[in-house]
Amino acid sequence: MTDNSFAVAAIIDGLKRCLPAGYKSVGLHEPCFAGNEWKYVKDCLDTGWVSSVGKYVDLFEKKLAEYTGAKRAVAVVNGTAALHIALKLVGTERDDEVLVPALTFIATTNAITYCGAVPHFIDSEERTLGLDPHKLNDYLREIAEVRSEGCFNRKTKRRIRAVVPMHTFGHPVDLDPLAEVCVRFKLDLVEDAAESLGSFYKGCHTGNWGGLSTLSFNGNKTITTGGGGAIITNNEDLGKLAKHITTTAKVPHRWAFYHDQIGYNYRLPNINAALGCAQMEQLPDFLAKKRMLAERYFHEFTGIQGVRVFREPEFARSNYWLNTMVLDKENKMYRDVILEAANDCGIATRPAWTLMYKLPMFESCPRMDVSVAEDLEKRIINIPSSVFL
Repeated sequence: MTDNSFAVAAIIDGLKRCLPAGYKSVGLHEPCFAGNEWKYVKDCLDTGWVSSVGKYVDLFEKKLAEYTGAKRAVAVVNGTAALHIALKLVGTERDDEVLVPALTFIATTNAITYCGAVPHFIDSEERTLGLDPHKLNDYLREIAEVRSEGCFNRKTKRRIRAVVPMHTFGHPVDLDPLAEVCVRFKLDLVEDAAESLGSFYKGCHTGNWGGLSTLSFNGNKTITTGGGGAIITNNEDLGKLAKHITTTAKVPHRWAFYHDQIGYNYRLPNINAALGCAQMEQLPDFLAKKRMLAERYFHEFTGIQGVRVFREPEFARSNYWLNTMVLDKENKMYRDVILEAANDCGIATRPAWTLMYKLPMFESCPRMDVSVAEDLEKRIINIPSSVFL
C-alpha cells in the first residue's frame, strides 16, 4: 500500500458499501429487540417477579444449557462475576498464577485479581487472535515444574493454577492442543467464552472443554439481558455449588436466613432473564444475519490491498460477534488514521484492547514473549457488527 490517502478512502468506501443506505451514524454492536422481549418483561412487571428469583431465571438457564450442550448453566449478574466464581471453584487462591492472554478485555484479568491471584500473560496467534497453545507449551517447558501437588513457576516459586483462554471477538481458540497442555502441566482450564455464544469448535460449542466456562450478555453481546453472564459446566456438583454461592450461599428454608459459607450476591434478576429468554428464541436468526454481514465484508474488501477482514479458523464456526479488519504488517501505522476517518463519518470503529501488561496495575505481572499480541494490537480494527445491519 503506497498511497495512504487512497488506501484510507478505499477502506472507508468499503465500509460504506456494507452499511444501510442513508445512515447518519452506525454503532459498533447494538442490541436487537424484535421478539417477545416486551411480553416477557411485562409479565415480570405484572406479576411482581422482577428480582433475583422467578420462572425466567430457570428457563434462561435451561435454554443456555440446551443450546451450548452443557449439563448445567448458572445465570449471574455479569460475565466478570461468572469468571470470578469459576476461578474460585477450580481452587484459585491468593498468590497463585493464572495464565491469561495479554490481548484480552480487562474483565478477564480483573477476575483473576478478585481471587488474590496473579495474572501471567501469554501470547496470541494470528490464526485465531486468541491464546497460542503451542507457544504456551514451549514456554511452560522452560519455566514450569510439575510436582505431585501441581504446576509451579521455577522463577517466581508460585503455583500456576489455571489457564483462561478468551475466544477473541467470538473466534474459538484452538482448544484441543490447549487441553493437552493443561493435562501435561496439571492446569485447570477455564474458558472465557464471554464473546462466543453461538461459536463452535470442531462441531462442539465453546465452553465445553474446561471444567467451568463463562458467558456474557452485556448490551453489546450477540444476545443481551441488559447486563448478565453465566457459568456453564458439565460437572453437576460444580454447577450446584456455583448456583449456591452466587445466591449468597443461603440454605433453602421457608423463612430462616442461614448461610453455610461465604457467598456472593451475583444473582441475575428475573426481569433480565426475561430479556434473555426472548433473545435466545432469536439466536439462530441473529447468527445467520451476522454471518451474512461477515460475508458482505469479505466480498467488499477482497479487492482492497493492505487489509483483510478476519475469517474464522478452519476448525471453527464462529458467531462473528465483532467483525474485524486486520491491517498488513507494513500498514499498521495507518490504524489510527482509519479509525479517525471512519468515526468522523459516523461509522463506529475501535482498536483492540490495550495489552494488559501495559496497564499500570498489571505492568509488574509475569509474562512470556508476547510479540504476536503486540503486533496484532497495532493492526486490529473492529467494524460495525449489529444484527440489523
